[in-house]
Amino acid sequence: MSSTAPTLVIGEAIIDVLTGEDGVRRARPGGSPANVALGLARLGHPVRLATRIGRDGPGRGLHAHLRSSGVLLTPGSHTDDPTSTATARLDAAGTAHYGFDITWDLPPGALDGPAPAHVHTGSLATALAPGADRVFAAVEAARAGATVSYDPNIRPALLADPERERQRAERFVALSDVVKASEEDLGLLHPGRSPDETARRWADGSREGRGPALVVVTMGGAGARVFWPGGRCEVPADAVEVADTVGAGDAFMAGLLSGLLHTGLLASAGPPGAPRAPGAPGAPGAPGAARARTALREATARARLDPRVGSALSLAARAAALTCTREGADPPTYAELGRRPAGR
Repeated sequence: MSSTAPTLVIGEAIIDVLTGEDGVRRARPGGSPANVALGLARLGHPVRLATRIGRDGPGRGLHAHLRSSGVLLTPGSHTDDPTSTATARLDAAGTAHYGFDITWDLPPGALDGPAPAHVHTGSLATALAPGADRVFAAVEAARAGATVSYDPNIRPALLADPERERQRAERFVALSDVVKASEEDLGLLHPGRSPDETARRWADGSREGRGPALVVVTMGGAGARVFWPGGRCEVPADAVEVADTVGAGDAFMAGLLSGLLHTGLLASAGPPGAPRAPGAPGAPGAPGAARARTALREATARARLDPRVGSALSLAARAAALTCTREGADPPTYAELGRRPAGR
């Protein structure tokens, strides 16, 4: 594994067509994994995105949007098929309700390239055939040399077989070091069971060396609950004036991963002194996957919240809050976060 290998995000990049209460339709770049890649790049991390983007006009615009923030598409990510879309209706609270016109499979060559230090995936890419099985195989193969994060981001409109989706999600959870899921996700995956019970079960599995050492359950405007083998805590949401909530969960995920990458609790992307985006904090080095995984498990073995994890959670909450203040999935840069103190 190259010491300069960037984070690899695997998953869909789509066009969100948002319809507000005023009836006006607005096209915005989207797709949960693409939003996370965008958020990480804006926070100073080298990121590659393995995805499926058409060579049509929407696809070229989507590619330009990602490239302008520093996200590199893997060479095989382009296809002659149309770029996929999601239609979303925004309610009075700015919450999006989605419908999809999507084909998901990774084009040949999309997973070619250097071995990553960290892999993130989730959402439709881990749920829709035929691509989901390829994504699982890629994550499973990468895990020996990379840390892994996962966000199920369940889409009820595409949940054709709940039992199959439940089994698939559990397989991804077992491969992961960090999992973020909403209360809604956990309710859909395990109806009749409290979200906290599922999160606790996932986190406790890491005691036996399987599954995530850190599980975050997001609750929208109510903040998040965090579970690790040694304990749990709550993270309040920052109070802001909400434009819409599109991409807020993805911004939270990007902020969380950024904080953990910078402190060596996930495998970081570059050697000491590697260039970073202006305003991004320095990282202590580039630990390999085994070292970072051990560090994360040691940090989460105690009942008291490790300050490095707490700092990452604070960054995540701030990133999500700032994203809610503007339309569409538009995550912040470090410079923007620096201008907005926590809790304001």
